[in-house]
Amino acid sequence: MNGFRPSRRSALELLGAATLGAGGVGMASGTAHAAQTASAADPDELFRRGRFKEAERGYRELLRANPDDQHANAQVGYIALLSNRFQDAETHLTKATELAPDDRFSLTQLADTFVRQDQLGRAAPILERAGNKGYATQLASVSGTPYQVNGAQSTRIPFRGLDPLPLVEASVSGRGPRRFLLDTGGTLSLSMETAEEAGLEYVATGRGRAGGQTFTMYFGVLDSFRMGDVELRNIPVHWHDAKMPAALGDPQPSGVIGTTIFYHFLTTMDYAGRALVLRQKNGENLREFQAEARRSGAEKLPLWLAFDHFPCTVGSLNHLGPGMVSLDTGGSGGIGVVTTEEMARRAGIRVDRDRATSFNRIPVYPCVPDRASLGKAVARDIYSIAGPLLMDDRFRFETIANFTHAFFKPYAITFDFTEMNFYIAGKPSN
Repeated sequence: MNGFRPSRRSALELLGAATLGAGGVGMASGTAHAAQTASAADPDELFRRGRFKEAERGYRELLRANPDDQHANAQVGYIALLSNRFQDAETHLTKATELAPDDRFSLTQLADTFVRQDQLGRAAPILERAGNKGYATQLASVSGTPYQVNGAQSTRIPFRGLDPLPLVEASVSGRGPRRFLLDTGGTLSLSMETAEEAGLEYVATGRGRAGGQTFTMYFGVLDSFRMGDVELRNIPVHWHDAKMPAALGDPQPSGVIGTTIFYHFLTTMDYAGRALVLRQKNGENLREFQAEARRSGAEKLPLWLAFDHFPCTVGSLNHLGPGMVSLDTGGSGGIGVVTTEEMARRAGIRVDRDRATSFNRIPVYPCVPDRASLGKAVARDIYSIAGPLLMDDRFRFETIANFTHAFFKPYAITFDFTEMNFYIAGKPSN
């Protein structure tokens, strides 16, 4: 969400042109009756509204009548992938891409089904079919076990700064420590200086654009990335020379740690306690965390993952919701919530069009919702912006807002990508 960080997926899609180149949510109030009438027998409308469980039932009814319905197969597969139901995703997305070999969206989702399981060799040829040769080349270049996790069962890494985004220390190929931003809307990226010091070699390049900057992106494989007492090995990574947010007087960070790293752990971003907590993904650690969450009264909400690194859950703005929201924590500049002018209107939020500003050089307007909430976690009168910044076109479903950095400061948030739950607690996690 911040001004420097290019999306790995969008950037890698450019490589084709380069030389190397679970359950759903309720209706938002105020629109429920009209949407229910329009979508009673229309799974596409149900899907657009984030009512995934009902939409899937509708698509499966279509498949019972016609197993070769390409669109229904594609949608059932995509819904399954959003909840990490990999077998269903593989079955239906494979069928959809057999029926429509030029369906690049479904090919990309099928590839991501394997990427999320660290089966990069299976993803690479599918990406070739989708025309994304650069990403395919990068994944095919990974040798050894991708994202191999070594070290302690859990580690707690203190924040070295909180604003404009959280900073933690990590080591690249045994060098360091270096300071990295945390951003759930990002992947793993490095500065040019850090990549050069680590001796990284690129296997593909592309042009990236973010925050009004246009730059070259380099794609390769990192042998070792250590955070606290855990280490990841054999990791796809990209690097660039774009400027990153930094506190006044601080040097540029060495890169970004994002959801493609968090995904490989039971990850807690403890804003209140100023620490990143990484637990290895196994049943014992998950059960221990769940017991802690119950004792602390943490709110448990459903979790979906769109396009390999955009977490989503359910939330509300004023009376609007609960509806689908994204959780891109990289919104620097004191922003708590990002929405659109239309969603602000629906929520009864006044948009101050007399004080236009910009975000990523896109015109936006300040607004202050009376209440923004993720379950029982509530922020009142939090500074927000309205503008064309949500990811609905890319996700293909509607979100009412993105919740970002300033909203989370009083909380500890945890992403469980195994059972697909998002936890938010009002006091630090242990």
